[in-house]
Amino acid sequence: MKLYLVQHGEAYSKEDDPERPLTEKGKSDANRLAVFLRQANVKVDHVVHSGKLRAEQTAQRLVSAIAPGKKIETHDAINPNDNPVNFAVRLNELPGDSLIVGHLPFLPGLVAHLVVGNKNSLVTSYTPGSVVCLEFTAATNNWSLNWMVRPELFG
Repeated sequence: MKLYLVQHGEAYSKEDDPERPLTEKGKSDANRLAVFLRQANVKVDHVVHSGKLRAEQTAQRLVSAIAPGKKIETHDAINPNDNPVNFAVRLNELPGDSLIVGHLPFLPGLVAHLVVGNKNSLVTSYTPGSVVCLEFTAATNNWSLNWMVRPELFG
């Protein structure tokens, strides 16, 4: 099983727009990430986001590239301040490889919990529009960090 954990693209501040949609840069970064994932032949069986507009807009851009026709769902346990440990115990509910679009500090906490067993460890340094690929190996019952890409790598 692979997890593709994406931080939503850059969003407007609450002061500029309380709904916090993606900025033009956020849209562009999400579109470039979608192209990268498609070229890397990433395929997913399941797509979830937090329900916040910026996460939904990011998920829509990615799904059109790597999971056309797949339904995008919201998940009630992946909001910014949710406990990643609570979500980790529910990972078996996700069918196959999954794309999860969420927020800080939830995502780096989930990565740290799954990879090193401590949600407070610093394992990744997310920026808006970043993706981390984790893989579960059943033989060892462990998660490993496969790769991470940040939008500044797309030039």
